[in-house]
Amino acid sequence: MATDGGIHHYARGEWHAPSLSHRRIRFQKGLYADFHHFLLLGEGSGELHFDNGEHRPLHGPLLAFLPPQARCDLSISAGTAAHLVGASPQIMVDAIGDKVESYSLRIFTEQRKLVEALDPPLVAEISPLISGFVRELGDPSRSSWMVASAYIRLILMVLWRGSDGERSEQRGQGEVGSILQRYRQLVEAGFRQHRTISDYAKELGVTADRLHSTCQRALGRSPIQLLHERVVQEAKLRLERSARNIQEISDSLGFRDPTYFSHFFKRKTGLSPAGYREIARASAGSENSMLSSGYADWP
Repeated sequence: MATDGGIHHYARGEWHAPSLSHRRIRFQKGLYADFHHFLLLGEGSGELHFDNGEHRPLHGPLLAFLPPQARCDLSISAGTAAHLVGASPQIMVDAIGDKVESYSLRIFTEQRKLVEALDPPLVAEISPLISGFVRELGDPSRSSWMVASAYIRLILMVLWRGSDGERSEQRGQGEVGSILQRYRQLVEAGFRQHRTISDYAKELGVTADRLHSTCQRALGRSPIQLLHERVVQEAKLRLERSARNIQEISDSLGFRDPTYFSHFFKRKTGLSPAGYREIARASAGSENSMLSSGYADWP
């Protein structure tokens, strides 16, 4: 993906070697105001200072994930080393992608995570990914958007699995929850193909009527409404955070032509894609409820 500001406007990767004095780092500052951050703290200590007055002591080895809304500073104690990795919303969109796991990763990235006393296998798996990301950004002659996005995707997957995200989603699912969960996964994998609800029901092993009643009873929306909401949500996300034009976004979402996509989007949101993008750009950094920010509509 071409960027007019260079990769360093969209990603940061820093290695903070042990120092004789403590250091303080502001995560969401300047270019990094909307970044997601990953912190890998070595042996030693530090502290997170949140804007709401909360303070969280850190004792390494520790891995922390901090979304933009966390709003905090980091103090690193003398003698403590740390890797700091940051990714813009545009990089995060590419990294999360549109596979079966993507929905879960989007929910996962909305809340901060602190994983202390990391087990050795997880440390061994994630440390080279974070240090590799830092090395990639440290060489301007080869820094690549694609490589940065790939590293972030791998880091996210390791952290999600390591914090029990994958298994916790599978627990406590009754029959209705199981149908909804599997429908959600199928939609995530196939919403760009514009499959019929009958196709989804057949793959789930239930009738279309059963799928309809399950969704309606549990969520108050029909399967087709949920499917359309997912398409609209993805369209909003790409209009807000990607540099693709309307034609490219339409193609990437499986529409037969951009005119049909524009009519669909306006019918669902009241705005044309171009109009929505204009509002999104004007609202950058604000709390505009119209913008695509949440992913936890389904159980």
